[in-house]
Amino acid sequence: MATGMRVARVYLRVSTDEQDLARQERIIEEARGGGYYIAGVYREKASGARADRPELQRLIQDLQPGEVVIAEKIDRISRLPLADAERLVASIQATGARLAVPGLVDLSELAAASTGVAKIVLEAVQSMLLRLALQMARDDYEDRRERQRQGIQLARREGRYRGRKADRAVHDRIIALKSSGKSIAETARLAGCSQSQVKRIWALHRATAAAGRNFGPSAESVSLR
Repeated sequence: MATGMRVARVYLRVSTDEQDLARQERIIEEARGGGYYIAGVYREKASGARADRPELQRLIQDLQPGEVVIAEKIDRISRLPLADAERLVASIQATGARLAVPGLVDLSELAAASTGVAKIVLEAVQSMLLRLALQMARDDYEDRRERQRQGIQLARREGRYRGRKADRAVHDRIIALKSSGKSIAETARLAGCSQSQVKRIWALHRATAAAGRNFGPSAESVSLR
């Protein structure tokens, strides 16, 4: 790697297994075109309202001083409540890395080259802009949830609501990983979900299997929700 080359790690995220990460892949080539060496690409299918995303945590562990974290938008990094989002960003910055996200003005290099009052002002403005972006990402998440809740209520009143469809692909992947001897933590990382979800689905799978042994074919009607 050439001395002085800018190094980046790219984080791609969608919320559910049904969504496609392909649209975000373009930012990898855009980053290369912008002169970055891509040290890693981290792909994840998990809610941005969760802090325990395995690939995001792996990215943070891999970060080196001076590197840049690139994402499509700030909400790819976080949709957490502001205090939690700030802790997450602080864990990135504690490594000596910084965020490079479209729509988020980056004053870090300018602040680093400044002194005195100018430096203080630039750092304060950068902090304010970051807080604003993180809060807007959370507000958008809350607005979406509220619209979904209202839609469900309307569907229930009209007799159209049938409940949330189980994500069979995630269930099957968790069961396959656990059945192969993977730990709960490793299964969560590989399946792109939380450890609590792994525990719940694995417990239901074992209960269903036990029911099948004890009561025969009728246990097949048990649903892994």
